[in-house]
Amino acid sequence: MFNFCTLFDSFYLTRGLAMYQSLENTCDNFHLYIFAFDDKSFDILNKLNLKKATIISLKDFESDKLLAVKSSRTRAEYCWTCTSSTILYVIEKYNVSSCTYVDADLYFYKNPKLLFDEMGDKSILITEHRYPPKFNRSASSGIYCVQFITFVNDKNGMEALRWWRDACIEWCYNRYEDGKFGDQKYLDDWTTRFNGVHVLKHLGGGLALWNIEQYSLIERNGNKIIFNNNVDNTKFEAVFFHFHHMRFFKNDILDLGWRQPAKVIILKLFLPYIEVLRDVENYVKTVEPEFNIPLKKFELINNEGLKNMLKYLFKVIFRYSVYNVKKLMKENEKK
Repeated sequence: MFNFCTLFDSFYLTRGLAMYQSLENTCDNFHLYIFAFDDKSFDILNKLNLKKATIISLKDFESDKLLAVKSSRTRAEYCWTCTSSTILYVIEKYNVSSCTYVDADLYFYKNPKLLFDEMGDKSILITEHRYPPKFNRSASSGIYCVQFITFVNDKNGMEALRWWRDACIEWCYNRYEDGKFGDQKYLDDWTTRFNGVHVLKHLGGGLALWNIEQYSLIERNGNKIIFNNNVDNTKFEAVFFHFHHMRFFKNDILDLGWRQPAKVIILKLFLPYIEVLRDVENYVKTVEPEFNIPLKKFELINNEGLKNMLKYLFKVIFRYSVYNVKKLMKENEKK
């Protein structure tokens, strides 16, 4: 049995459910512990009665230590603060042999069993960002990404997990400061700080816009997606993709941030994922008819909101990682 945990609120509900469904499609023997970060998501998830999931409310999960720092963190920062605590909660409350945290915006194309097989008898599994040399943000964002991280319920695993939990409660902010950034710069020295740490080697685990330019998508047949590593010309199969920073606006506008992927990545990965999200939206509507995928809005009430709007307008004007979904779908139909 593979035990996973994740956290999300109603804004990320469709992504979290898509991730759950992708595990159902690829992994026979798993259970997902979902930490619902608002009442709306908690209510909907319970109504859906997911067979391989346990839904946990904030009321049951939040400790006094977490509540003490909650008001000092933004919504995103508090989620990062809680990541390590969700893993520890699952291991301690449900007495499982191991637990893997997965970001809600991952999507699995292949059984992650091969990633655990690679881990072997180690106690901790971490994944690198694998930034390309010209876009290497390891110094500020971290060598490793928290997206998919495993802890075994043994001496080495629990020592590292409790250390990380305490560190995140003490400091976890969306800025680089004194060698720290969020919850993930803490992982930089784990291969020497802790025993039993394995760094994932399989390139199919951890694909994302920040590293995809190093690989060429050469074939997609259903969920079998083959890439070529442009560095050494070797082929590998996608296990999961991290659909980070996808923002939906009105009029079918999609913003993918500052990375500009090849068109084949948009057509063969992002468009099918968007269709999955829309199917999930309809699925949610069977229990909550008024539900819609939330659209991103710019709140022009502070300098940060104005800065984000100006960034968005810049990308629209220069056609930089901003796309019209309807146009892309029509283009894909012609191919």
